[in-house]
Amino acid sequence: MQSIQERLFPDLPCFGCGHGNAKGLKLRSYETGEEVTATFLPWPEHDNGLGFLNGGIISTLLDCHSAAAVTLEAARRGWPPLGTAPLPYVTAGLDVKFLRPAPLKEEVSLVASVLAASESEMTATASLIWDGKPRATATAVWKRWRPR
Repeated sequence: MQSIQERLFPDLPCFGCGHGNAKGLKLRSYETGEEVTATFLPWPEHDNGLGFLNGGIISTLLDCHSAAAVTLEAARRGWPPLGTAPLPYVTAGLDVKFLRPAPLKEEVSLVASVLAASESEMTATASLIWDGKPRATATAVWKRWRPR
C-alpha cells in the first residue's frame, strides 16, 4: 500500500517526508479513517546526546506527519497545489510540547488529524507515541501556498 507521501508528493525533496531526498527520513503516513498514522524507527544518528530521540528530529516528524494529514484533507476537498507549487499548503507555525523522553532504539508511532480546514488555512494536531504514552505533541498551522 502506498503512503500518502508516495501517492501525493512522490518526488518532494523534504528531509522529513520527501521520498525524493536520498538522505531524508522518508516518513510514510497512512490514512486510517479520520486520522493519519505512521511508525518510525530512529537511527543512531538521531541521538540527543543522552541516549534518547533528538528533539529536532521529533519536531520534524510531527511537522511532516501533520503535512500528510493536511495534504490528504486538501486532496479530499479538491484544493490542489497552485501553479508550480509541489504542495498545496506550507507550515506557518508549529507549537511542539515535549512531554517525556522518546526512545532512540525502538519504533515510535505517529498520529495526526486536521482540526480545522479552510482553503486559506488548516490546523492539525500530531502526536509521537511510545509505550502507549504521548512523548511529544504538536499543533501545526498550515497556510495555502501561493507561489509568486
